Amino acid sequence: MRTFRTSRSRLSGRRTQAAAALGALGLSLLLAGCGSDDAQAASCGGGEGGADAESGSAEPVDDSALVVYSGRNEELVGPLYEQFTDATGIEVSVRYGDSAALAGQLLEEGDRTPADVFVSQDAGALGALAKGGCLAELPDEVLDRVPEEYRADDGNWVGLTGRARVIVYNPELVSAEELPDSIEDVNDERWRGQVGIAPGNASFQAFVTAMRVLDGEDAARSFLDGLVDNDAQIYDKNGAILDAVDAGEIAMGLINHYYWFELAAEVGEDNVTARLHYLQDGEAGSLVNVSGVAQLADTDRAEDAQALIDYLLSEEGQTYFAEQTQEYPLVDGVPASSDLPDLAGLDPPDIDLSDLDSLAETTELIDEVGLS
Repeated sequence: MRTFRTSRSRLSGRRTQAAAALGALGLSLLLAGCGSDDAQAASCGGGEGGADAESGSAEPVDDSALVVYSGRNEELVGPLYEQFTDATGIEVSVRYGDSAALAGQLLEEGDRTPADVFVSQDAGALGALAKGGCLAELPDEVLDRVPEEYRADDGNWVGLTGRARVIVYNPELVSAEELPDSIEDVNDERWRGQVGIAPGNASFQAFVTAMRVLDGEDAARSFLDGLVDNDAQIYDKNGAILDAVDAGEIAMGLINHYYWFELAAEVGEDNVTARLHYLQDGEAGSLVNVSGVAQLADTDRAEDAQALIDYLLSEEGQTYFAEQTQEYPLVDGVPASSDLPDLAGLDPPDIDLSDLDSLAETTELIDEVGLS
């Protein structure tokens, strides 16, 4: 059996379920302290005077430079920040970590944070900061570069790359006629023990959160119970699911699209048996989540922060992401890498991606049904 070789950027960028749950819990508690009705009007962290920016276990940053809190790992985006400095002369000091944990830290630090810019691996962490009153509204000329479904409705963050949920399947085990028409179809009795999931992975949790937001708690619980009852196979990571499907150990699995394209680029498409199925039902199984960026509301380096956001949305920045991560660039005119289907041809649900911030409730639900 071929061993799936996960790229170093993916390996260091993934989080365990425990880390995701702790980060989500921190976000929930801090947002609860802000108050749901007037959090946006309050200062970040509720206006109580956040924790010392240099306290705790986080590595210190150089606040004489533009400070970025980055939920995308250093091996992936470090070179891009260096390119930005080379192009603009603006020095950058970066604190790397899990997106949810960094968002929780920003809420705790409040207006005493040294951060000027937050780069997140998913929209939920950005939504939590927006609801906590931590983010500045971005200029229309920045927001208008990205389709409105991939930016905050309130203009407080903008997407950088798109990440489509897909069903990866083995065509030797699943015929085209048998492919699911909706995400609920993976719980059909015929697929008992043949569907792979990664409940501890952030992308799976974001998908379940979308289902909770779109269809309600009961519907999400019913779907998860169906996975349990149908003996879904549990894996640590999306890459392990892809490997199992490709090897014929299971018929299909739920992953994000870029894992397949990353593997195909590494070993050659002809050497990959597995194929991707994009649902076209406008429901949670068709979710396109984003990585994104925001400017902190209390930065005193707004001009430099804006320069970085501009660079990440430039042709150079978007091309970097397309080539390095196999994700969808979101700025018109920048082509996606490989043979990705057209982003405009996908059928994602009508959802404000900021509403994916309720991760704590999702991880609790996953635990309750016995998938953790």
